Amino acid sequence: METVPKYTDEEWGLLVGLPQSVLIAASQAEQDGSRRTREEWTAGMTAIADGRDSASDLVRTIAADVVERQGDIEEGEDPPIIEFPDRAAGLADVIARARAAHELLAAKAEPADAESYRYWLITLADQVVSAAKSGDVLGFGGELVTPAERAFRDELAAVLEV
Repeated sequence: METVPKYTDEEWGLLVGLPQSVLIAASQAEQDGSRRTREEWTAGMTAIADGRDSASDLVRTIAADVVERQGDIEEGEDPPIIEFPDRAAGLADVIARARAAHELLAAKAEPADAESYRYWLITLADQVVSAAKSGDVLGFGGELVTPAERAFRDELAAVLEV
Protein backbone atom coordinates (compact mmCIF):
# COMPACT_ATOMS: atom_id res chain seq x y z
CA MET A 1 0.00 0.00 0.00
CA GLU A 2 1.39 3.38 -1.04
CA THR A 3 -0.62 5.54 1.37
CA VAL A 4 1.66 5.70 4.41
CA PRO A 5 5.12 6.01 2.76
CA LYS A 6 4.13 9.35 1.17
CA TYR A 7 4.00 10.94 4.61
CA THR A 8 6.51 11.53 7.36
CA ASP A 9 5.65 10.21 10.82
CA GLU A 10 4.63 13.72 11.88
CA GLU A 11 2.39 14.18 8.84
CA TRP A 12 0.79 10.76 9.29
CA GLY A 13 0.20 11.58 12.98
CA LEU A 14 -1.64 14.74 11.92
CA LEU A 15 -3.88 12.85 9.50
CA VAL A 16 -4.61 10.00 11.92
CA GLY A 17 -5.14 12.25 14.94
CA LEU A 18 -7.42 14.77 13.26
CA PRO A 19 -10.62 12.66 13.05
CA GLN A 20 -10.68 12.10 16.82
CA SER A 21 -9.78 15.76 17.38
CA VAL A 22 -12.74 16.78 15.21
CA LEU A 23 -14.92 14.46 17.32
CA ILE A 24 -13.69 16.11 20.52
CA ALA A 25 -14.18 19.63 19.16
CA ALA A 26 -17.64 18.95 17.73
CA SER A 27 -18.67 17.37 21.02
CA GLN A 28 -17.37 20.32 23.04
CA ALA A 29 -18.62 23.09 20.77
CA GLU A 30 -21.68 23.15 23.03
CA GLN A 31 -21.54 22.34 26.73
CA ASP A 32 -23.76 19.27 27.23
CA GLY A 33 -24.43 16.82 30.02
CA SER A 34 -22.61 13.51 30.27
CA ARG A 35 -25.43 11.50 28.62
CA ARG A 36 -25.48 13.80 25.58
CA THR A 37 -21.70 13.80 25.38
CA ARG A 38 -21.69 9.98 25.45
CA GLU A 39 -24.24 9.93 22.59
CA GLU A 40 -22.08 12.35 20.60
CA TRP A 41 -18.96 10.27 21.18
CA THR A 42 -20.72 7.08 20.16
CA ALA A 43 -21.94 8.74 16.95
CA GLY A 44 -18.47 10.11 16.26
CA MET A 45 -16.64 6.85 16.83
CA THR A 46 -19.21 5.10 14.63
CA ALA A 47 -18.56 7.66 11.86
CA ILE A 48 -14.82 7.09 12.22
CA ALA A 49 -15.30 3.31 12.05
CA ASP A 50 -17.52 3.72 8.99
CA GLY A 51 -14.50 5.23 7.23
CA ARG A 52 -13.13 1.69 6.96
CA ASP A 53 -15.71 1.17 4.19
CA SER A 54 -14.67 4.25 2.21
CA ALA A 55 -13.80 4.03 -1.47
CA SER A 56 -10.67 6.03 -0.60
CA ASP A 57 -7.61 4.00 0.36
CA LEU A 58 -6.39 6.93 2.47
CA VAL A 59 -9.62 7.19 4.48
CA ARG A 60 -9.85 3.40 4.92
CA THR A 61 -6.28 3.21 6.18
CA ILE A 62 -6.66 6.13 8.59
CA ALA A 63 -10.02 4.89 9.90
CA ALA A 64 -8.58 1.42 10.52
CA ASP A 65 -5.61 2.99 12.33
CA VAL A 66 -7.87 5.11 14.57
CA VAL A 67 -10.14 2.16 15.39
CA GLU A 68 -7.12 0.00 16.20
CA ARG A 69 -5.79 2.67 18.58
CA GLN A 70 -9.10 3.70 20.20
CA GLY A 71 -11.22 0.55 20.11
CA ASP A 72 -14.06 -0.58 17.91
CA ILE A 73 -17.44 0.85 18.87
CA GLU A 74 -19.08 -1.85 16.75
CA GLU A 75 -17.55 -4.47 19.04
CA GLY A 76 -19.10 -2.87 22.11
CA GLU A 77 -15.98 -1.01 23.23
CA ASP A 78 -16.89 2.28 24.90
CA PRO A 79 -14.92 5.19 23.51
CA PRO A 80 -12.91 7.21 26.01
CA ILE A 81 -14.37 10.67 26.45
CA ILE A 82 -11.73 13.35 26.24
CA GLU A 83 -12.24 17.01 27.03
CA PHE A 84 -10.13 20.04 26.23
CA PRO A 85 -8.80 21.77 29.36
CA ASP A 86 -9.51 25.09 27.58
CA ARG A 87 -12.48 24.76 25.24
CA ALA A 88 -11.80 27.85 23.09
CA ALA A 89 -8.11 27.02 22.68
CA GLY A 90 -8.96 23.40 21.88
CA LEU A 91 -11.45 24.37 19.18
CA ALA A 92 -8.96 26.82 17.65
CA ASP A 93 -6.23 24.16 17.68
CA VAL A 94 -8.44 21.67 15.82
CA ILE A 95 -9.25 24.28 13.16
CA ALA A 96 -5.52 25.06 12.78
CA ARG A 97 -4.70 21.35 12.43
CA ALA A 98 -7.50 20.91 9.89
CA ARG A 99 -5.98 23.75 7.86
CA ALA A 100 -2.54 22.08 8.06
CA ALA A 101 -4.02 18.72 7.01
CA HIS A 102 -5.77 20.36 4.06
CA GLU A 103 -2.50 21.93 2.92
CA LEU A 104 -0.64 18.64 3.39
CA LEU A 105 -3.19 16.69 1.38
CA ALA A 106 -3.18 19.32 -1.38
CA ALA A 107 0.57 18.85 -1.67
CA LYS A 108 0.88 15.07 -1.31
CA ALA A 109 -2.39 13.19 -1.76
CA GLU A 110 -4.26 12.13 -4.84
CA PRO A 111 -7.06 14.69 -5.36
CA ALA A 112 -9.78 12.05 -4.85
CA ASP A 113 -8.21 10.89 -1.57
CA ALA A 114 -7.86 14.47 -0.33
CA GLU A 115 -11.50 15.20 -1.15
CA SER A 116 -12.69 11.97 0.49
CA TYR A 117 -10.74 12.74 3.67
CA ARG A 118 -12.11 16.28 3.87
CA TYR A 119 -15.70 15.14 3.35
CA TRP A 120 -15.22 12.33 5.87
CA LEU A 121 -14.20 14.88 8.51
CA ILE A 122 -17.27 17.03 7.77
CA THR A 123 -19.52 13.97 7.89
CA LEU A 124 -17.96 13.08 11.23
CA ALA A 125 -18.61 16.58 12.59
CA ASP A 126 -22.20 16.45 11.29
CA GLN A 127 -22.80 13.09 12.98
CA VAL A 128 -21.48 14.37 16.31
CA VAL A 129 -23.32 17.70 16.42
CA SER A 130 -26.63 16.10 15.43
CA ALA A 131 -26.38 13.11 17.78
CA ALA A 132 -28.15 14.69 20.76
CA LYS A 133 -30.33 17.71 21.49
CA SER A 134 -28.99 20.47 23.68
CA GLY A 135 -31.04 22.53 26.08
CA ASP A 136 -34.05 20.23 26.23
CA VAL A 137 -35.98 19.44 29.40
CA LEU A 138 -37.18 15.84 29.70
CA GLY A 139 -36.98 15.50 25.94
CA PHE A 140 -38.98 18.67 25.17
CA GLY A 141 -37.56 21.69 23.40
CA GLY A 142 -33.90 22.20 22.86
CA GLU A 143 -31.97 22.35 19.63
CA LEU A 144 -30.60 19.47 17.61
CA VAL A 145 -27.71 21.60 16.33
CA THR A 146 -26.94 24.70 18.37
CA PRO A 147 -25.46 27.91 16.96
CA ALA A 148 -22.11 27.07 18.62
CA GLU A 149 -22.08 23.59 17.06
CA ARG A 150 -23.08 24.99 13.67
CA ALA A 151 -20.35 27.63 13.91
CA PHE A 152 -17.68 25.00 14.58
CA ARG A 153 -18.93 22.79 11.75
CA ASP A 154 -19.10 25.72 9.33
CA GLU A 155 -15.61 26.95 10.25
CA LEU A 156 -14.25 23.43 9.75
CA ALA A 157 -15.98 23.20 6.35
CA ALA A 158 -14.54 26.58 5.33
CA VAL A 159 -10.99 25.60 6.32
CA LEU A 160 -11.30 22.27 4.49
CA GLU A 161 -12.94 24.00 1.50
CA VAL A 162 -15.92 21.64 1.55
